[in-house]
Amino acid sequence: METTNESLQNKGNEKLSLDTFQQLRDLIYEKCGIFYAENKKYLVENRLMRRLEEFGFNTFEEYLYFLKYDLRKNNELSFLFDAITTNETSFFRNPPQLEAFEKGVLPLVIENLKKSSNSKMRIWSSASSTGEEPYTLAIILSENRAIMSGISTEIMASDISEGVLSSARKGVYGTNSIRSTSKYLIDKYFIVNSDTYTIKPEIKNMVKFSNINLYDQLKMKTMRGFDVIFCRNVLIYFDDKAKKQIIGSLYDSLNPNGYLLIGHSESLHNISRAFKLVNFNRMPVYKKE
Repeated sequence: METTNESLQNKGNEKLSLDTFQQLRDLIYEKCGIFYAENKKYLVENRLMRRLEEFGFNTFEEYLYFLKYDLRKNNELSFLFDAITTNETSFFRNPPQLEAFEKGVLPLVIENLKKSSNSKMRIWSSASSTGEEPYTLAIILSENRAIMSGISTEIMASDISEGVLSSARKGVYGTNSIRSTSKYLIDKYFIVNSDTYTIKPEIKNMVKFSNINLYDQLKMKTMRGFDVIFCRNVLIYFDDKAKKQIIGSLYDSLNPNGYLLIGHSESLHNISRAFKLVNFNRMPVYKKE
């Protein structure tokens, strides 16, 4: 990043002005609901400098004009979202919450499906990033085949960034991604080659990836019939208005008696009263009744 900064400085010591930042911020908010306060201007500036260099733009104003008016802008929006969001994740992240899913939510969902004579369980990892979360869920389901007799599964995984989705589809990870994964599971579900870990085909084939913007109401209306939705560590990016819209859409995406899992430090307090808060081993989960 230092070399990128130096390159731009050589072009005229270009900095992101407050006015241009506000226009970029408003465009980002309009398209995906993510809001950046003015104290985050430096973050947007640093993360977008490389895009300016790659396009040969001399100023942020040129880049903003490109986003607003160039016919190729739709493709660039995906790169923009990728640049400004943080994709920190790993396999089996937050084990207590995953245990609440495996030991609490999963058996109840299976019981409800069998009572309703529905033979398919549908799970959605709605902010899947590079794929660690949905593949983790696939591994958990594989480890619980004994209680899933007669139940087929579908795991949908989505993200706003095509960059991270491309990485997720490959299913190849470094040591940092598997830092919370037991050796037993690594040996069983990964192909290990030196310092890379590749998801085995039987797990990879359980997950279908798609580009979905959670703030796109028309797209969200196509996402229906899920028994469980994971939307962890996502709400922190949005203001209350956007949170309410997204949570409302996720509520509509769930089947009755479906479950929503958000980040362990996140809450729907003052966001939605539509869900019932339930606890599995002191881990809060939201239920659609």
